[in-house]
Amino acid sequence: MATKPAIPKGTRDFSPEEMAKRNYIFNTISDVFHLFGFQQIETPAMENLSTLMGKYGEEGDKLLFKVLNSGDFLSGVTDEELSVRNTNKLAAMLCEKGLRYDLTVPFARFVVMHRNEISFPFKRYQIQPVWRADRPQKGRYREFYQCDADVVGSDSLLNEVELLQLMDEVYSRFGIRVVIKLNNRKILSGIAEIIGEPEKIVDITVAIDKLDKIGLEKVNEELKEKGISEEAIAMLQPIILLEGSNREKLATLKKVLAGSETGLKGVVELEYILDRLESSPLRSALEIDLTLARGLNYYTGAIVEVKALDVQIGSITGGGRYDNLTGVFGMPGVSGVGISFGADRIFDVLNQLDLYPEDSRLATQVMFVNFGEKEQEVCLGHASRLRCAGIRTEIYPEAAKMKKQMGYADSKKILYVALVGENEIAAGKITVKNMITGEQQMLTVDELANLVR
Repeated sequence: MATKPAIPKGTRDFSPEEMAKRNYIFNTISDVFHLFGFQQIETPAMENLSTLMGKYGEEGDKLLFKVLNSGDFLSGVTDEELSVRNTNKLAAMLCEKGLRYDLTVPFARFVVMHRNEISFPFKRYQIQPVWRADRPQKGRYREFYQCDADVVGSDSLLNEVELLQLMDEVYSRFGIRVVIKLNNRKILSGIAEIIGEPEKIVDITVAIDKLDKIGLEKVNEELKEKGISEEAIAMLQPIILLEGSNREKLATLKKVLAGSETGLKGVVELEYILDRLESSPLRSALEIDLTLARGLNYYTGAIVEVKALDVQIGSITGGGRYDNLTGVFGMPGVSGVGISFGADRIFDVLNQLDLYPEDSRLATQVMFVNFGEKEQEVCLGHASRLRCAGIRTEIYPEAAKMKKQMGYADSKKILYVALVGENEIAAGKITVKNMITGEQQMLTVDELANLVR
């Protein structure tokens, strides 16, 4: 009995129509990356497990897909070790490689390995799939694409300014209305300092990050559960609920954080970004949001997140400033800043808002009907000339019934069907049918190319 075909849970097939949409996303993002001076790299799907392990925390290590060694992978394992069934120990003995979990750690490894070949600051982008052995659910997959851009080897805040402009350009091209939320890790550290709970910074920010979802009362309950004092929680209230323009928020923070050198430095960094954007304002809304936390153990300066305004969905882009990206690979002191576009969520947003341009499908524009060998020969010549003119063209491969050929053109949404019979050959022309209006006209190859354009 034949095996019923299936794919692993958490993975997907993409139809030609879906791939056209996805390529529109990838091409738009990569075009803007190039516009801002980023260069593309790729790293292998597989990395040595020694490269990946320990970089994502204990939970992250559990989500790594491990690859069995080639050949007799049990040769170095005793019966006793097998009988004990210590999964982690066995995995370490049987697997030397794993599928990449993200693009950041492979990028850090790349920078260290190629440090003598690249110029700093190094502006790189990557658009590649990553894999996580997560439990599949709606909007969460085991295989998905990341679109990352990073600048490493530069402390300049001009990089943050340009990355904000880059995000703004991408979403303007997509036609998606977004709000870009901005914060700074140093401000969050300063807040924890001035309320007397510097050791609780992670607990504080994890809680206030949920403000939109669970409301202020629940946030305060969670803070209390984490052992944060009533007095500290009371001091947090005006900070959590900070309102006004971006400039007004920063002015208030300057007073609130007067006793924290770290916090004030964060305010100065955000002021620099706002000052530089005054000469070339963003088209998207930019909002300083103190509840934005984004992986506190990783980021050290500005942090950013993008949310769509017209669709209920999570963050569609995020990133920030980090220090010592390459330290774990023996090259300390390399600062960087980066962002990552969530291609799969952007795909969902564009679908919901129906924002794909008509020409994004890159479908066949002209199809020649096949009447037989003599006509085929003439059609091949015409098709070559159309392709040279940049017109996407195909010839039906067999002299099948006209109904079948027309049905094929209709199913592929081909706008123009070209017919070349004896009369057309004699006249050196082509009968062209518009499949939407039904209108037919006799044209030369050049006239047909102009019509399609």
